[in-house]
Amino acid sequence: MGRFLVTCWPFEGHVFPQLSIAVALRERGHEVAFYTGQTARSTIEQAGFPVFPFDRLAADHWHAVQEMERERDTRRQSRRVAYQAFRHWLVESIPDQVADLEPLLHRWQPDVLVTDLSMWAPIVILWQRDHIPVALSSTMMGPMIPGPDAPPWGFGLTPAHNTWTRLRNHTLNRLTDLAATGVRRRIDTIRAEHDLPPLGQSVNAFTAQLPLYLVGNIPQLDHNRTDLPPTVHYVGPCIWHPPTTHTDTTWLDTIPTDTPWIHVTEGTSHHQPEPFLLRAAVRGLAGEPVEVIATTGAHRDPDTLDLGPTAPNIHLTRWLSHTHLLPRCAAVITTGGPATIMAALQHGKPLIITPTTWDKPDNARRITNAGLGIHLNPKHCTPHTLRTAVQELLTNPTYHHNAHTIAQQLATTNGPTHAAHLLENLTTHRRTEASRP
Repeated sequence: MGRFLVTCWPFEGHVFPQLSIAVALRERGHEVAFYTGQTARSTIEQAGFPVFPFDRLAADHWHAVQEMERERDTRRQSRRVAYQAFRHWLVESIPDQVADLEPLLHRWQPDVLVTDLSMWAPIVILWQRDHIPVALSSTMMGPMIPGPDAPPWGFGLTPAHNTWTRLRNHTLNRLTDLAATGVRRRIDTIRAEHDLPPLGQSVNAFTAQLPLYLVGNIPQLDHNRTDLPPTVHYVGPCIWHPPTTHTDTTWLDTIPTDTPWIHVTEGTSHHQPEPFLLRAAVRGLAGEPVEVIATTGAHRDPDTLDLGPTAPNIHLTRWLSHTHLLPRCAAVITTGGPATIMAALQHGKPLIITPTTWDKPDNARRITNAGLGIHLNPKHCTPHTLRTAVQELLTNPTYHHNAHTIAQQLATTNGPTHAAHLLENLTTHRRTEASRP
């Protein structure tokens, strides 16, 4: 059987999808190990997988970006912070990733590297230099590969459908490429140190050449793209939840069920310095004919966030498993992280999305284009506007019908199993290549 090494950053939104695939691979008789940071080690080891922790690679590659985000109003994306992230987090970490992975590849000898989209050493160095299959397992809702069917990344725009939008998208893509010139030059310098030629294109475009690109989604929620290479596979949601045996959820049974439940979350990673969405929900939905179950995240104490007076219909906690919570909810309010969106849609729940940074504006566009929810500009997210959006979401049956339809489509997929089958094919192909004279 095969050996698969998963390389990813130690964030829940990056680790959990890979764990779902790892479990599926293990059930098919394969060995799986992880290369990631110490903060994710206990979770992964409790799931039964060995962890090779970062050694040379320092976790503060991302922490520097977090500090820059905290200094700004993160209701909107800072292009400067985004550039610094790409340069210092994604690019400058490549040499240390290589230094960690070189002895690991020799010692553990995996057949395939399964890599997070933001772990670039396997993509731009190890795949070509060491001739090992690299499968990209994306945690985003769509592939980052550019193409005529895809809008420019990070702007929350629609695909081009006329001359003006084609010109707009082309111009924005060109400006983004120009802004990333320094990043590409640095990558080419690193590649030259390993006797590799220049990329000749962006990293996102380069990923189209990888032998496998997994997307934990379905085409209907990614603009039905037809411009992608055959190596890209939409496998369906890849969702994993940690065991909840020590989490008391009995208090949920005390919440009235004669009014709709609304789940509000700002996600588990990269929290906003200001909990604007939680605050708007606590204040705007107080006394309304709904029950609000708001989670602050495991690392934030609800009592320290200054959310305002808590009405009887507002219920605050740090964390709840979506498996326990979402079946009881009528809708979800979120900043637009892909894990929350996919979990909500699996349960047929429409959404209100107040997208902030990174891929969240694009995720919000996917949801509104599919008629699955409402986009509320975070700059305009107030108690009043959020209350109005909730009223619209609950009273317009179209959102619930569309969410139910998508849930049925998602139910026909088996993302982790599908991904495991495709990854198995890489080991078969590699053995065939190795057996040739």
